[in-house]
Amino acid sequence: MRKQRKPYVTLKRTGGKARWYYRLTWFEGARRRERFIPLPDDPDSEEFDRAYWSIRSGTSEEVQRPKKETWRQLVMAYRGSAGFRKLAPRTQKSYNDTIEWILSANADKAVSTITKQKLRDLHVKYGETPRKADMLVQMVSILVNFARTQLEWAVTNPAEGLTLYGKQREYEPWPEWMVKALPDAPLVVRSAAELILGTGQRPSAAIVMRRDQFHGEWMTVTDEKGDESYEIFCPQELRSYLASLPVAGQHVIPRNLTQPMRYDSVEKAFRAWRTDLGDRARPFSLHGLRKLSIIRLAEAGCTDAEIQAITNQSAQTVAYYRKRANRKKLSRAAMERNGDRT
Repeated sequence: MRKQRKPYVTLKRTGGKARWYYRLTWFEGARRRERFIPLPDDPDSEEFDRAYWSIRSGTSEEVQRPKKETWRQLVMAYRGSAGFRKLAPRTQKSYNDTIEWILSANADKAVSTITKQKLRDLHVKYGETPRKADMLVQMVSILVNFARTQLEWAVTNPAEGLTLYGKQREYEPWPEWMVKALPDAPLVVRSAAELILGTGQRPSAAIVMRRDQFHGEWMTVTDEKGDESYEIFCPQELRSYLASLPVAGQHVIPRNLTQPMRYDSVEKAFRAWRTDLGDRARPFSLHGLRKLSIIRLAEAGCTDAEIQAITNQSAQTVAYYRKRANRKKLSRAAMERNGDRT
C-alpha cells in the first residue's frame, strides 16, 4: 500500500532527476510568495521525517529568516508610542498624512531599502511643493530615529545631512477689501474667518471651538502646539457675531450636534470662495487672518507682550507683523500731514 504524501511536500523533476521539496508559501502585502526547500531523498526515512517536521514547526535553519523590520512594523510601533500620543490632534493628522504616503509604496519593504540617495531623489521630485517635500524628509527622520532609539533596530537615518527647502514665506495678512467681502461669503467661511480674526488662534484651533468656550466678555482658547488653554478677552464684534448665529450643535461651526466641521471641509469651502473673488485673492489663506489680527492689535496700540498674550505667537512673529502695522500707521500720518498742507 502506497504511503500517503505529507502536506506541503512535492516532487519536482529537474534535468531528468526527481527530488522532494517542502513547499513554503507566505504573503507580502497582497502578493503570494513561494519557496521550495529541499528534503532528503527517501520520503519513508526517519531523516526525511525529522527534516520535514523541523521545517513545519519553524525550527529549521532554512526557515529562520532574519526579521525584515518593515515600515509597516515601524509605523505601528510609533503610533502606539507615548511620544506620538502626546502630540496635538492637528499634529498627529499632519504626521499621519505623510506616514500614509510613505506606507503607500513601502509598507512591506524593509526600512533599510530607503537610502539617502532615494530620499534625496524624492525630495527633489516633489520640490515644486516644498512643504510636502520637506515633510517627507522630516517624517522619515522621525520614524528612523524612533526605530534606532526605541526599537534598537540597526538602521541608519537616510535623512541626515539632507538640506530642506525651509520656510518659503510668511503668510500674507488679508487686505481690508477681502475682510469687507466676508458678509457675502458662505456661512462656514465667514464663521471661520470671524473666529480666527477675533481670537488670534490658528485656523485649526478656531474652527473646532465650542460654544461653551465663550462666556460673557471672556473666552477660553487653546494653543495646539503648546497643548495649553487660557482665558482672554473676547472682542465685542466677535460676541455680536456669535449671538447672531443659529445654534445647531455644541460647536460654533457644527458638523452635527456633537462634532465640529472638519478643517479640510472648511478649507475647501474657503478655497472655492477665494476663487470666486478672482486672482487678486489667490495669495491669501486662512492663516493670513491670524496675522491680520496681530497688525490690528498693533495699530490699536497694544504692546508686543499684550499681542503675545492674546495670539500666543512668538516674539519674532509679532515683531515681523508689527513692522507691517507701523508702515501703515506712518504712511497714513504722512499722507494726512501732506493733505493738511494743500
